[in-house]
Amino acid sequence: MTMLTILFPTVIAATIAILVKSSQSGFGIFAPPEIPGSRDVFPSAKVVNVTGASGPESVAFDPSGEGPYVGVSDGRVLKWRGESLGWIDFAHTSTNREKCVRPFAPELEHVCGRPLGLRFDKKTGDLYIADAYFGLLVVGPAGGLAKPLVTEADGVPFRFTNDLDIDEEEDVIYFTDTSTRFQRRQFLAAVLNFDKTGRLMKYDRSSKKVTVLLQGIAFANGVALSKDRSFVLVAETTTCKILRLWLSGPNAGTQDVFAELPGFPDNVRKNSNGEFWVALHSKKGLFAKLSLTQPWFRDLVLRLPISGPRLHSVFIGGRPHATAMKLSESGEVLEVLEDKEGKRLRFISEVEEKDGKLWIGSVLMPFLGVYDL
Repeated sequence: MTMLTILFPTVIAATIAILVKSSQSGFGIFAPPEIPGSRDVFPSAKVVNVTGASGPESVAFDPSGEGPYVGVSDGRVLKWRGESLGWIDFAHTSTNREKCVRPFAPELEHVCGRPLGLRFDKKTGDLYIADAYFGLLVVGPAGGLAKPLVTEADGVPFRFTNDLDIDEEEDVIYFTDTSTRFQRRQFLAAVLNFDKTGRLMKYDRSSKKVTVLLQGIAFANGVALSKDRSFVLVAETTTCKILRLWLSGPNAGTQDVFAELPGFPDNVRKNSNGEFWVALHSKKGLFAKLSLTQPWFRDLVLRLPISGPRLHSVFIGGRPHATAMKLSESGEVLEVLEDKEGKRLRFISEVEEKDGKLWIGSVLMPFLGVYDL
């Protein structure tokens, strides 16, 4: 090994660090790109702190309209009871709670659990949970310890269960397993390695059978059923696409691209009009584009001697921000709302529309955002 071979990655890493520093001030070449027609309105959003917790990734309201309920990084599901009463513990996904005392401890996620997607059954009041480490679970209206429903499909264990949606008419649950190789705390490695082992599955609640509907997805993420139940959407985060699987009609059983996005989609949520809100973890800047399209650049990045948080900062363009997109039932962009400078909201993971407000989750931040439409 020559001295040049040893020094080259270090020199590149140092150069990237300088570029990232300039990006954080808004002038670097890796800075997030502008989206035409977007409105920088989220700096006016209200913030609801999740005291003693972090990462309220998904937001759900029970059949009575109470909540929101959120899953947080230490394995709990919390319920919001309003400003005067605050948060209470509602449920948890692990029986081993002794070590689960820190708001954010990625190294303990496999012990404590990490609830991601949340959905209530409107008829029964049961809460269904996609836990990144423990699979698909359910807990009754009174809360408590969630019960595992399924942890594998076709003999392949779930490694990163992510999101779900419920078809109450057909009595099935659509859900995703992001990867069969990487776990949640390795999410950036899954993206940078262009892992394509993600799956979309269907769980039949009456027969308790799991069927794999789609596989080979590059970071299978958010799930949303259409209003007429004719198709289901799944976010393919690495490729910045929303995929559509037709469930009925002349195209039943086929898939296509519902939307191509300017950033990395997380959860997808349908509003009462049948439109879809998509939360972007970040926009796709130059560094991300090079990493995902140029194998030589990706290989170099994977060998860089820099920390995971710094690499994440480079990947997202050096400046945390928030972007939400509303799509029509046919995939057209209807609205783009942002906090371009990350003044109030950052790293958003879900947008839930309810009663004229957007409730905005984040997989990393210790708070929810609330924006009045």
